[in-house]
Amino acid sequence: MSGQFEATVDINRPIDKVFDYLADGRNDPQFSPRVQRIERVPDAPTTVGTVFRSTVKDAGMKTAREFRITDLQAPVRIRWTEDSKNTVTVREGGYDLVALPGGGTQVRIFNELEGHGLGKLLVGLALAAARRDAPAFGTRIRTAAETAIAAP
Repeated sequence: MSGQFEATVDINRPIDKVFDYLADGRNDPQFSPRVQRIERVPDAPTTVGTVFRSTVKDAGMKTAREFRITDLQAPVRIRWTEDSKNTVTVREGGYDLVALPGGGTQVRIFNELEGHGLGKLLVGLALAAARRDAPAFGTRIRTAAETAIAAP
């Protein structure tokens, strides 16, 4: 079983700045309390093939995660896939950005989750939790981006 969750949020910052902020996955802990540690490999600007390695805490358990950037089209599209071998992983995830009148940016985030082994039984629970949290997750992204990026 697999499935997708998504959230869409408007951020009161220019699209190029929002893109740069989101493309640097090291910013994820600012809006995702699950992420306890993250590093970019190589430690250079994000490009297709860049890997983000993290330690994540879900349901009280810590797991190692590894996401690889598969598509990067500044300033409108970021895609990733999870290379780590966990029971529930992200088959594909991404951000779609649209410039809004007045200088803001609309951001859509999505993750398609899939289960492996025992994870095939757990993915439904993970999806339900992610879908419940999706609006709040979008709000956390907006708040973090607007805090980190100086107003024009």
